[in-house]
Order: sequence, then structure tokens, then C-alpha cells
Amino acid sequence: MTDWERCVAFHGHECGGLTIGYQAARYAKELLELTFSDDEEVVCITENDACGVDAIQVMLGCSVGKGNLLFHIRGKQAFSFYNRKNGKSVRLVLKPRPENMTRQESFAYYQGHEPKELFEVKPATIPLPEKARLFESYPCDCCGEITGANWLRLSGGRKLCLDCFESYDRFSI
Repeated sequence: MTDWERCVAFHGHECGGLTIGYQAARYAKELLELTFSDDEEVVCITENDACGVDAIQVMLGCSVGKGNLLFHIRGKQAFSFYNRKNGKSVRLVLKPRPENMTRQESFAYYQGHEPKELFEVKPATIPLPEKARLFESYPCDCCGEITGANWLRLSGGRKLCLDCFESYDRFSI
């Protein structure tokens, strides 16, 4: 099975959006000397939550669960990639495509071009995030649900999860 076929199998269908992520992952592999990430050797910060992110998961082994796929949602087809082994990083930003294309034409356009023709290569602007941490967990004193310590708040001597905690903001109207 080819990398593209694996991406389609994971995503569920072929589309232009999946192709964007596939091409970004191919380009990042080339530019940063990346291989599939077994742990957190490769990090991707994506500026969207669209179809292409699925291809990045398949191609590079970045995932939310491993802590090496992070979302910095800006509504852009832009992806920052980091190689922890060699310290290299890059931000790939999709160039505009010709206007007035149908979905089929758009798909063919992204499939028919090399990654270097599709993306602007820029320096990564977000510093490489630290590796994922493990946190102690405690039950919320209100709802009883187990919550990571980093997401608990103290209120009146009680540990409360973010859903049960009433925030205090003197500037809210």
C-alpha cells in the first residue's frame, strides 16, 4: 500500500484537503530529514483542523495522544514541523491556487504538483514546544470526575475541574 493509499484509508476518501496535508508531509520529510515519529521526535503544529491533518498523522506519526500534534487554529493551510533529533524546523504555507476551480479540478491541481510548487517555505514562528508532560489526577470535589492537576482550580479549599469552577473576571459584562 502506498503512502497516499494509507492516507485515504485512514481519512475515508480522496479530496483536495487530504492532498494538501499529504504534500505538506512529503515536503517536511524532505526538508527536515524526517521519518515516522514513534514518540515525539517529530512535532507538527497545524493552523487548521481540516482534512490534511489526517495525512500528517499517517505520514509522520504525529498525533494528539502522543503530544506531538498541536493545534494553533488560525484558519490557514499552514503547518510548522520540527525535528527534535537535528533541531531543524520549517513552516509550510499553502500558496494560492488558480481561482474558480471545481472540487475535481482543485484535487487534480494539488495531486499534479510537487510540494515545492504548492508551499511557501518560511521559518517556524512558534518555538518548539516542550515534550508532553504527565500530570497527577484527582477527583473534582463537585462532580467527582477525575481531572489532571493542571486543569484543577482551588476554590474555597475545594479542588474543582474547569467545568465546575466559576471563574472570576471583574471585566466581564
